[in-house]
Amino acid sequence: MILAYYQSGFYGISTFYWMILGGSMLASMLVSGMLKRRFAEYSQIPMPLSGAEVAARMLHQNGINDVRVISVDGQLTDHYDPVSKTVNLSEAVYGSYSLAAAAVAAHECGHAVQHQKAYVWLGLRSMMVLGFVGMSVFRSTSMLWVWVALFAVTTVFSIVTLPVEFDASRRALVWLESSGLAVRMEHDRAKSALFWAAMTYVVAAIGSIAQLLYFLMLAMGGRRD
Repeated sequence: MILAYYQSGFYGISTFYWMILGGSMLASMLVSGMLKRRFAEYSQIPMPLSGAEVAARMLHQNGINDVRVISVDGQLTDHYDPVSKTVNLSEAVYGSYSLAAAAVAAHECGHAVQHQKAYVWLGLRSMMVLGFVGMSVFRSTSMLWVWVALFAVTTVFSIVTLPVEFDASRRALVWLESSGLAVRMEHDRAKSALFWAAMTYVVAAIGSIAQLLYFLMLAMGGRRD
């Protein structure tokens, strides 16, 4: 199918690209809509601990005593920083006593556990930007191939991110179960919240692949001409 579009020339390439891009955008809207609905629902379910307290307890019970839990501005700004060794929680998560906040906080602490255990995919993701950009971009002979190289880096990065994010959610769920919090959260709801959070990275990967295919096929078409 890809070959047929390629042989039909620029129009075929553009059609193929817009089909993939349109599909990825539709998938993104569906996943984002589901994620917002789920988290709006889960934000109404009370928990005995705030997001910050869940994070602190998970870190402590995993023997991680050199990572701080701090509050940061903005929405959806939650992340783990391995350089400063901080779990950064958005204000809505840090002080919220809800199932949604507990799930997000536990997920970010899952990255801290990955770091402690030298999880191979996390290490690979951390090294990629410095490694691949230096190896690929400056070997290109035209701007189009430079774009291909750049999108190849971001695409591989987004794909490598998938096992990192799903594993962080898996670690979060395991801890929530062992700590007894999953009982109050209701196991299926906790699992659902973590699953949909990770699914946003799947959509990002699909979109990145669409971009890479488009520029790759344009570059190959230019070489053919």
